[in-house]
Amino acid sequence: MRPAGLIRSLGAVVAAGALALLPATASAATPSVTPSPSAATATTVSISPVDLDGPAVSTVKVTVTNAGPERMRSLKVSFGGPVGWAVQPSVLQVDGSLAKGASAEAAFRIQVPERRAGFTVRTFTATATYRGGDGAGSATGTRTQHSGTPLANLAAAYNNVGVTDESDTKPGNYDGEGNSFSAQKLAAAGLRPGGTVDALGAELRWPDVPSGTEDNVSAAGQAIALNGRGSRLVFLGSGVTSGASGTATVYYADGTSGSGSFGFPNWSFDPADAHGATLVASSDGRNRPHGYGNAGIAYRVFAHSIPLDPAKQVAFVVLPGNGNIHLFDLAVAP
Repeated sequence: MRPAGLIRSLGAVVAAGALALLPATASAATPSVTPSPSAATATTVSISPVDLDGPAVSTVKVTVTNAGPERMRSLKVSFGGPVGWAVQPSVLQVDGSLAKGASAEAAFRIQVPERRAGFTVRTFTATATYRGGDGAGSATGTRTQHSGTPLANLAAAYNNVGVTDESDTKPGNYDGEGNSFSAQKLAAAGLRPGGTVDALGAELRWPDVPSGTEDNVSAAGQAIALNGRGSRLVFLGSGVTSGASGTATVYYADGTSGSGSFGFPNWSFDPADAHGATLVASSDGRNRPHGYGNAGIAYRVFAHSIPLDPAKQVAFVVLPGNGNIHLFDLAVAP
């Protein structure tokens, strides 16, 4: 962290002439995320790495490349960071025009606050508006950077007791009312500690922990380290209430990211295909705070998935911020 005394206001930095807009034939920056043009002739916008070692005023360079068939004119570039992070200026205009294949570089200043404790993801966005070029009129690029370290695996995020032994049901609290799955009934349905669960093309594992201990994650935006390449990320779990849905974000080793929405039915009563989920197993009854009960009613576990870019290596995933989603495992499917 830099000493606070070294930081001047953004206004003073701008007045000193720290901002520049320079034509360039190539960007010296290494973008975290290249925008997603559908054709090779689309305009690209890239953002240089942002120094997050605040408090400080950091310089960020945005490079716009004209890949279209026409000259690019009336180019304006805007840049922004997380809410509350001051940027000067908010928009810069490029004089003249850019030939096909040429680039322009816009320099912005952003005030970076002191780092937060724990794991944090920051997103930065730049937008170019223009005439000519590829004819689209605008193009956007984003960059995501994180500080801190994701949890080593899903087990490191366990925060809920979802399975108890019928001889000792008191530790359970899967649904916030002291109820839980019966370990005996899950075993009868094929779900045993450390056992393999095949679902939606992925090989998952049932939590290998003793009954009555934390064995699942109530989702709250946790970042979980995950390695692999594949076509989709598969989640194993079930829901509490009928509102167990949300968006997970996958971050790849090259710095890019993607997201997808998924959900689980309530562990009982909801239709088994609610939210597009797939039923994995049904257990008979559940454990109540004072013993086994609700015989004849199914309490269930489901699978769901979101798409991945199969050409990229997964680095970590950020879970949805919805505690009604309970996860027993996740894995990459080929």
